[in-house]
Amino acid sequence: MPKKVAVIGGYGPSLINFRGPMLKAMKDAGHEVYGIAPLDSPDVPEKLAAMGIKYIEAPIQRKGMNPIKDLAALFALLKIIKKIQPDAVLSYTIKPVIYGSIAAKLSGVKNIFSMITGLGYAFGQTSGKRGLLFKLVKNMYRAGLTCNKTIMFQNPDDRDLFKELGIIPQSKATVITNGSGVDLEHYASSPVPAGNPVFLCISRLLKEKGVREFGEASLRLKQKYPQAEFRLVGPHDKGPDSIDDDIIATWQNGGVECTGPVADVREELKNCSVYVLPSYREGTPRSVLEAMATGRPIVTTDATGCRETVIEGQNGFMVPVKDISALEHAMEKFILQPELLQNMGAASLKYVAQKFDVNKVNATIMKAMGL
Repeated sequence: MPKKVAVIGGYGPSLINFRGPMLKAMKDAGHEVYGIAPLDSPDVPEKLAAMGIKYIEAPIQRKGMNPIKDLAALFALLKIIKKIQPDAVLSYTIKPVIYGSIAAKLSGVKNIFSMITGLGYAFGQTSGKRGLLFKLVKNMYRAGLTCNKTIMFQNPDDRDLFKELGIIPQSKATVITNGSGVDLEHYASSPVPAGNPVFLCISRLLKEKGVREFGEASLRLKQKYPQAEFRLVGPHDKGPDSIDDDIIATWQNGGVECTGPVADVREELKNCSVYVLPSYREGTPRSVLEAMATGRPIVTTDATGCRETVIEGQNGFMVPVKDISALEHAMEKFILQPELLQNMGAASLKYVAQKFDVNKVNATIMKAMGL
């Protein structure tokens, strides 16, 4: 039976870039689908309309904790949900999960779902000033998730942590989705390019993404192997976790290319030999899945979310969090043993198709929602 479904996100373009295949799958199954998020980019309504998705703008502030603006977001979501009267609401990212779930509950929606896509800055430290933020966010999560029928996690570690911290009860229904999935057709596989090895990291330039470790390990390897190339691609977000400008300048002076963001990462992935993401914690790192779909070996950390993407020694290597030397040695293996590139790249493609195909992930999500 067709249903009316509202999907709430904290960033407009993410409805297309990250949730587009899911929204389309819901629409193709015969449901009436609404995408609710801040506008952020003027082409969001048009692109969603082309998929048959109805867009509604919501004033959700992605960053910061401003009580007045957050209260305004809650009331705006309450008004939107009461107006469209959906049969089911699915929220993702922190503020939509909290305020979207509460608004749906107050609106009388019975089928409320949330997707925890990663824990972010607030969960990076539980003491000091950041500890106060952690306690606040933990309690806010608890308030929002109490309203949920089922909660979806991208990896089992995050689920277990939420239960351990008492954010959700042990009895709460949960589902592991294996990330957001990746479109294997959009990120088509290609042969590892011949010639000098190219190590690529695509990330916001934040400490907790492991960008500092990538930069320092790349500097060391560039001195030993001048022919190797090291590329860091992504926006330089300003904030308490951002990398200092002078550090980035040091990397660039040492031969590490820092190119800034790109509109389409596929060409970057196609031209690299190895994909590296030494993140401290993820839900499931989307960029790693995209690199695997392209057929690239992976070097990442033995950390929540990241460890889900690597079978050690088969499609790549895992290193301890914050261990620059271990990261350097793992990357060096591909310089000393170039035969690993094709074999591990093929293993990445096989593994991502088995576990992270976006069609399989979307089927899991829709089943959990009764769609």
